[in-house]
Order: sequence, then C-alpha cells, then structure tokens
Amino acid sequence: MPKSKRARVVHLSKTDKKGKELSQKLFANVQEAADKFSYIFVFAVENMRNTYLKEVRAEFASDSRIFFGKTKVMAKALGLTPADEHLPNLSTLSAHLNGNVGLFFTNGSPASILEYFSSYAKTDFARAGIPATQTFTIPSGVVYSRGGELPPDDDVPLPHSLEVTVRKWGMPTKLVKGKVVLDGDYTVCREGEVLNSHQTALLKLFGVAMADFKIEMKAYYSAATETVTEVDAMEE
Repeated sequence: MPKSKRARVVHLSKTDKKGKELSQKLFANVQEAADKFSYIFVFAVENMRNTYLKEVRAEFASDSRIFFGKTKVMAKALGLTPADEHLPNLSTLSAHLNGNVGLFFTNGSPASILEYFSSYAKTDFARAGIPATQTFTIPSGVVYSRGGELPPDDDVPLPHSLEVTVRKWGMPTKLVKGKVVLDGDYTVCREGEVLNSHQTALLKLFGVAMADFKIEMKAYYSAATETVTEVDAMEE
C-alpha cells in the first residue's frame, strides 16, 4: 500500500530534547574554552554570512575558538551574576552578550586580534531588510548587464530571456527587436531606504554589492588579570 500523505503529529518533547542537548553542549563547551584560553572576546556581526565566518574560524583554528549560538546559553555559561560566574568577573563580560553576537576565545594578544578585525571586511550582495548604501539608477534605453555601471562598449546587453524576470521585479521594461529596453531612467533603490526582496534581486542581477560583512569586537576578558576591557573605551 502507498504511504499515507496525511500530516503526522510531531511531539514537541522530542524536538525540545534535541534543543536541550544542543544547549547543554554549548554551555559545557563555552566553560571548557573559558578554562583553556587566555582571552575571551565578545564580538558583534554585521551582515552575517556563514561563508565568511567559516573563513575566520579557519584563520584562527590553531589557537582560537569561536562560538556563535544562543546568547542566553553563552551568557549563563560565563555567569550572569558574581555569584554564579564561571571565572572571577566573567559576569561583567556576559553583560555584553546582547543582539547578534558571539564569543571568540584565543591565546593571541588583544592588540593583534583588534588590529586584524578592525580591517577585516567582506563585500557581498545585500539582503532584504537592510538600508541601501547608495542610489542605483539604470539609464533609459537598452538595458545592459551591469545596469549602466560600465560604458556600453565594455558591457553586453541584458539577455532577452530575463525581460520577464526583471519586469516581475518592478522594472518597467519591454522587448524591442530582441533587446530589453527602458523608456526612462529607473531607480532601483535610493541611499538609506530599506531594501525589499525585489530590489535586492535586481541589485544582485546587475552585480551591485551593498553589504559589508564585519566583525566588531565589543569587549574582552583577560584570564591573567581577571578584568574586562571595553573596546570602545580603548578607542576613545
């Protein structure tokens, strides 16, 4: 007999158990790393991309470890108050675990770590929900693959097969003798406005990258001195 396609009940107790196990593992791993490494950094991520985070992990694989998981679990592992902190004064660091942040454990010197990440940035295509960093307008006439970013002699016309697609994404295009054409200039986005999915799709199609993946160090803990240093305060 064929298998039934009816919806099956998934017991939450099973999924909760798996989630609990992952949280317990993260908790234990954070505490183990706190005992092993000389410094613990709290870092914030802008325009998160797993690919670039993997690159950073690989770069520091020999003497560092990165955790990017549930902030509440990581904060609890470090300690939320002086009474339950894993190491003296770690609760001061856990206070910085808010938002899109992670933990970076390392034996490298704070100076070298801060220098590396102050200049680390990877440009990528924007995702919906972030502000545009520039105004991008496609000029009237034949639409080229870079949307006017290059001189026509250095570019190629947009394939006619994409006319339906770009029109679906909001561009008022038409086909004229097999070429995609605009009757007037079309502004895909304006600087500062929040991008939607159609705008980001067009930006990607025309090769316009507006998102910078960055890691910003917020504060770090020194096991030797049992103190927490805020990075912003250092810069001031």
